[in-house]
Amino acid sequence: MEVSGRSVIIRPHPRARWLISDFTGWKHRPLPLGGPVVYRLPRGAYFEYAFLDAAGRPFADPDNPDHADNPWHSYARAVRLPGALQPPEYSRELLGAVERMSTGGRRLLVYEPPEPPRACLLVFDGVAYYRLGKLAHAAEKLWLEGRVVPLRIVFSEPRQREREYRFDSGLEKLVLDDLPAALAGLGGPVCSAVWGASLGGLAALWLALKHPDVFTAVAAQSPALLAEPGGKDAHSDPEWLRDRYQEAARLPRRLSIQAGLLEWLLPPVRRFAAVIAERGAVHEYREYPSGHNWHTWRLGIEAGLVDLFGTDLEVG
Repeated sequence: MEVSGRSVIIRPHPRARWLISDFTGWKHRPLPLGGPVVYRLPRGAYFEYAFLDAAGRPFADPDNPDHADNPWHSYARAVRLPGALQPPEYSRELLGAVERMSTGGRRLLVYEPPEPPRACLLVFDGVAYYRLGKLAHAAEKLWLEGRVVPLRIVFSEPRQREREYRFDSGLEKLVLDDLPAALAGLGGPVCSAVWGASLGGLAALWLALKHPDVFTAVAAQSPALLAEPGGKDAHSDPEWLRDRYQEAARLPRRLSIQAGLLEWLLPPVRRFAAVIAERGAVHEYREYPSGHNWHTWRLGIEAGLVDLFGTDLEVG
């Protein structure tokens, strides 16, 4: 592998038969290899890739020592163009408290800020957002800087992610009935905002549209908008939820939408952002020069928190 300006040249290993990467949706559409592959990347891009052998087994490019920031694919290697954005690091221990809870058969982590919370955020794929995304650390840092209000954050972990985050009535019961009952003893604000990535972002947008009186704000990072009720292919299903946002009588009060420039979901996310802009919804839309991964989502966490809970906003 070599980088020339904004181009990356990937020369296949002799064992490699296919290239998998941010551009292929990884194993969804592997690229057959017949020689070097050249990609022209956006400025400051962060790009991940790997190879498949003749048996379809993934392996790392032995000529690239840069391990990707990817918890799913240990074999992924990274290309970082000059000036590539790096996610923030948080060295400070949390000043707030974190409590383990459960409800509806799901595990919860509940972060309480050092002073009484003014708002509550529900986060899907909670363990990953707490451990990898450091979302509680980001919220606390921003609060200490005076940029967001003090937040209670409820990190919810699914039992069956593929089912629960696809228009699932069981998820509705969790967030509308089980969760408020579980948190009632804490006092203070109930969850009025919801956040997720990929399928979790799809679920967040769906719930906020169905229940705008409950969830007045929503953040979706790389939402899996190629989806419809009963569908299963997040790469080719119709953009059902975009149409529902187009025709809905009411939209959430505030939306934060993000996507990576190197992911297959970029076109549907752009189309969705255009719909909410045309509808006049209060929103922020951001793109990052990377793919469908935690690198991208970590880059956008602080901006998303300010979008929903900035001290210059009316939060509630």
